[in-house]
Amino acid sequence: MAFQTYGLFCFYEVTLLLLVSLCGLGEGQFKGFRKFHQGQVAVRGPVFEEQWFTQKLDHFNGADSRVWKQRYFVNEAFSKPGGPVFLMIGGEGPANAAWMQNGTWLSYAQKLGALCLMLEHRFYGKSHPTEDLSTDNLRFLSSRQALADLAHFRTVMADALALTKRKWVAFGGSYPGSLAAWFRLKYPHLVHASVATSAPVHATVNFPEYLEVVWRSLASENPECPLLVKKASDTLLERLKDPKTYDNITNDFNLCSKLQIQTEMDSAYLLEMLAGNFMDVVQYNQDNREFEGVVGTNITIKVLCSVMSDASLGEPYARYARVARLMMDTFSMKCLDASYTNYLRDMTNTSWDGPAAGGGRQWVYQTCTEFGFYQSTDSPNQPFKGFPLPYQIKQCADFYSVSAETLAEAVAQTNECYGGYDIHSTRIVFPNGSIDPWHALGITHDITPDLPAVFIKGTAHCANMYPARSQDPPQLALARDHVFLLLQQWLKQ
Repeated sequence: MAFQTYGLFCFYEVTLLLLVSLCGLGEGQFKGFRKFHQGQVAVRGPVFEEQWFTQKLDHFNGADSRVWKQRYFVNEAFSKPGGPVFLMIGGEGPANAAWMQNGTWLSYAQKLGALCLMLEHRFYGKSHPTEDLSTDNLRFLSSRQALADLAHFRTVMADALALTKRKWVAFGGSYPGSLAAWFRLKYPHLVHASVATSAPVHATVNFPEYLEVVWRSLASENPECPLLVKKASDTLLERLKDPKTYDNITNDFNLCSKLQIQTEMDSAYLLEMLAGNFMDVVQYNQDNREFEGVVGTNITIKVLCSVMSDASLGEPYARYARVARLMMDTFSMKCLDASYTNYLRDMTNTSWDGPAAGGGRQWVYQTCTEFGFYQSTDSPNQPFKGFPLPYQIKQCADFYSVSAETLAEAVAQTNECYGGYDIHSTRIVFPNGSIDPWHALGITHDITPDLPAVFIKGTAHCANMYPARSQDPPQLALARDHVFLLLQQWLKQ
């Protein structure tokens, strides 16, 4: 049975431990207005110098001798002779040095005498394996290459720093959580144990369950909330069918230019962005991410549902527009660019200085060539309409010339490679939060005693990875303690 950390009270709460946007997702994973906000992280306290590792470009072609420089960070503050080595795995965004002095993994490191390393993921942050982000170069971006990066890094660093006899533990949240699990699965001789937080280990082209969890998470605050959101979304969809309403919609949502709907892609892009504000808030509800420079953590499910329930603002459609303006104010946006044409232009810019080079172009490529994960409106049991699976799939063709057939085959190959839900390994723990929509693709019940799940009622994405605070619900504190006890036990084996 999974470790049910439910507690007596229900509270709401990625990213990858060793990584950059922590469990927090990179730019490419945000659906709402957060993706337009370019925040600067001010790291308080000691500065951790970025270091560089000579990495292979293609681990699976012995005839290719090309190399590049991969960024990593080191924290030796807690390291004791014979202690473990903690490796935080970077994900779909820049590696954030704030994680070298904050986070649950460091409290574990202090208790266990661990040396802490964080390796940035290839093609994200400052880790640039190629001269640009052309589709031809992106063929070197995959979870398989990333795992081989980890293996090579671990092997070379262990030899260079005399760490070969110390036990290595991998940490990660969200996609890096999956990497942490797969690192242990594929390279068991190199990594002794893994903490795979909020890890979507099962790849799927269509992921409508994500929005089903959004519905349930909103309803947990107020049963009327998702119904009001659905009514507003339905109203907007109907108005988009009538060009006479476009001037009003432009004003209601403060669009940067007059709304033009020439294809279904145009309407779907607008509808997904507006829905994305709810998706992003639910995913990170009441998290403790201020330390990494994140803006908007004060916007919670409670805040959104309060707006949607405020009849003084007008009909649900008007309240939906108010939520959009609230998010624009939060992220200092002058207006909303709702043009799919502009989005296509940005996503096909292959320069490292391009508008989507912060992670958007790279991550969407990985979804098109490995994971899918498309959060469509194909389920009737969710609050939104207007961005079905074909909208998501067409982006693969528009951005990278990847067909629907190729996408389906790639997703099948991913599950064939890693096993999906059917993981055969040992010493991997899978924490997940019940509020987090990604838990639907994760491990929420024990597979075996050595592959336990920690399902945390009322918490969101990667909640257990963030620094502890006094207002944390008791079940979250218990979950962190349980993971520590598992590590303590496993390191004795």
